Amino acid sequence: MLILGTTFFLIVNIMMTAANILSKKTFSDREKSSPFECGFDPVANARVPFSLRFFLIAMIFLIFDVEIALLFPYMFNPSSYMTSLWYANISFFLLILLLGLYHEWNEGALEWSE
Repeated sequence: MLILGTTFFLIVNIMMTAANILSKKTFSDREKSSPFECGFDPVANARVPFSLRFFLIAMIFLIFDVEIALLFPYMFNPSSYMTSLWYANISFFLLILLLGLYHEWNEGALEWSE
């Protein structure tokens, strides 16, 4: 049974390799083989400079978005409502969130123009 399975696998593998080689279509023309996007050269340098402000705003958004997503289990867990531990956890978490926002504001990361 093992020999039969191995033989079948090798035959299928050889057939697929032969089909790939025989049906290979190559384009020597760069325009025909590249994707078309209006006015965009896909072969250009990929290291184009971008504003660091966009990156900082994206990172701040990502961090605060994850923190807000971490608050959802607290809101949708009815067994933990109205306990002092629940209020302490939420207050501590929101305090950390607000301290982070204050720090970003103090550092000037939220200022768009300098």
